[in-house]
Amino acid sequence: MHLNHSPNQNIILEHSSIHLAIKREDLIHPFISGNKFRKLKYNIQQAQSDNAFRLLTFGGAFSNHIAAVAYAGKEHGFKTIGVIRGEEIGFKPELNPTLLFAKSCGMQFKFVTREIYRTKTESNFMDSLKTEFGDFFLIPEGGTNDLAVKGCEEILEESDLIYDYMCCAVGTGGTISGLINASKAHQKILGFPALKGDFLQEDIRKFANQDNWELVTDYNFGGYGKIKPELVTFMNSFKDRHKIPLDPIYTGKMMFGIFDLIEKGFFPKDSKILAIHTGGLQGVSGVNDLLKRKNQPLINL
Repeated sequence: MHLNHSPNQNIILEHSSIHLAIKREDLIHPFISGNKFRKLKYNIQQAQSDNAFRLLTFGGAFSNHIAAVAYAGKEHGFKTIGVIRGEEIGFKPELNPTLLFAKSCGMQFKFVTREIYRTKTESNFMDSLKTEFGDFFLIPEGGTNDLAVKGCEEILEESDLIYDYMCCAVGTGGTISGLINASKAHQKILGFPALKGDFLQEDIRKFANQDNWELVTDYNFGGYGKIKPELVTFMNSFKDRHKIPLDPIYTGKMMFGIFDLIEKGFFPKDSKILAIHTGGLQGVSGVNDLLKRKNQPLINL
């Protein structure tokens, strides 16, 4: 996979001594965006080394990961299978922009109930998938495994040593683990979980080799996929002012949290903060479809 340059873009904060920059990982590839590019890099290499010809993974209806695996499979000559959470989606997948894109890349879908989806790591379910589809190279939900963390360690560059804090959204914990491993002792890594629950602490500790991190759990807006008008208003204002689009599941909540913490005086004077834009913009049009049906404010595309 070809990596485009991902520049750091400074954000102007009026009446503040804080320096904030965003690492534009959303720009490194047109379809395999941000942390998905990083997570898939070494998984794809391993699948090629194993002479695999089929990739299988898991995700929800608007999953950035599903879209990225579908395109990566197409780009590298793999067949791809997406096990999709929510059996009801299978009746009208054509109404979902993410699944439409993945299908156009050749991905085959298996729609399962949420109850069955919760058993996705159990051996009986895995055996049934192998019986149905044959051998495959397994990429976990969200892409997080040792190979993914190795890829995410490459997000940081030598020039990023100037930053005191580095912030990222957290889903399955792979991206923040890579940042932790690549960071230096003087740096603090702040993770902004997109979902509720303390289980992420344990998941991150499986991969992280330093203790210079913490999770900021006040900005999930009610849980994974939960979107409130206040968040949409912030995202639209942010884009108008800084010309940087955000997604409502991950980066929007992270940036909302960073700005709120700055306003509350969380960061010491003259702190230098680097926020990681992990992409995820492909899902915005699908989210807007849901917001439109609820007569709620839309995200500016």
